[in-house]
Amino acid sequence: MTSLKGLSAFPITPSNRDGRVDVGALRALLEPVIAAKVDSIGLLGSTGSYPYFSRDERRRAVQAAVAPAEGQMPILVGIGALRTDDTVRLAQDARAAGATAGLLAAVSYTPLTDDEVFEHFQTVARESGLPICIYDNPGTTHFRFTPALIGRLSCVEGIVAVKSPAPDASAVSGHLGELRAVVPGGLALGYSADWNCTEALLAGGDTWYSVLAGIFPKVCVDIVRAVTSGDAVRARQLNASLQPMWDLFKTFSGLRVVYAIANLRGVCVAEPPRPILPLPADAQKKISEVLAGMDIG
Repeated sequence: MTSLKGLSAFPITPSNRDGRVDVGALRALLEPVIAAKVDSIGLLGSTGSYPYFSRDERRRAVQAAVAPAEGQMPILVGIGALRTDDTVRLAQDARAAGATAGLLAAVSYTPLTDDEVFEHFQTVARESGLPICIYDNPGTTHFRFTPALIGRLSCVEGIVAVKSPAPDASAVSGHLGELRAVVPGGLALGYSADWNCTEALLAGGDTWYSVLAGIFPKVCVDIVRAVTSGDAVRARQLNASLQPMWDLFKTFSGLRVVYAIANLRGVCVAEPPRPILPLPADAQKKISEVLAGMDIG
């Protein structure tokens, strides 16, 4: 079974205004991520702007990431699309390019039923042969996976993991318990929403799907390793030191903040895909001030 546990780092996907992926800039972003020895790379996730890229550009992005990773870590690739047949083709492309697994959200325009989502995921897993991580992202898809639906899907061959939005500390143990009660023991249960993920890991979550790790991997690796070693105090101290960054994420969105950071630090010159606009000057100034006051590499 494909292992998606520990820290999964999600970088942006730099491109020009015509949607052409900047392969050199993407590799520059991946270099410190790979050097930090994260447990997996989450390519073309929401932070990687997967819905904004054509099939050809998604393929180019995967090819660009697989080469420098050189089999050192799994590569999880966003494969979501409106149509099931398009999603199958994207999954097949990702597999052919060397991806380890596909990250699949319930992308829709017309709201989907549970049965429609089940059929969609089952078909993609069966016809692509690519292991699938369920991506529960109701903030963008407006579809929420119930524990019952995740339980059904966990019995589908090829479904290997779940990525859920992490609730706050008071609710995460209950959410994790609901999922553990309905899925097989080998299925990896992980969380996004960076600011809540330290507590999710401490509660027993398997994976942190991290936006911040796509630009500052070392501190995120340190948090995960502290949790793994049983040092909850250290993990919480590191997480608390990141509170100014979490505040930026919650105010401006992680995607917009990371684009600003990448440009401010000279990692690459890139703008988010239109119609998303770069942050205004006053917001970028705030981000610059926060970076100056933090020691996160």
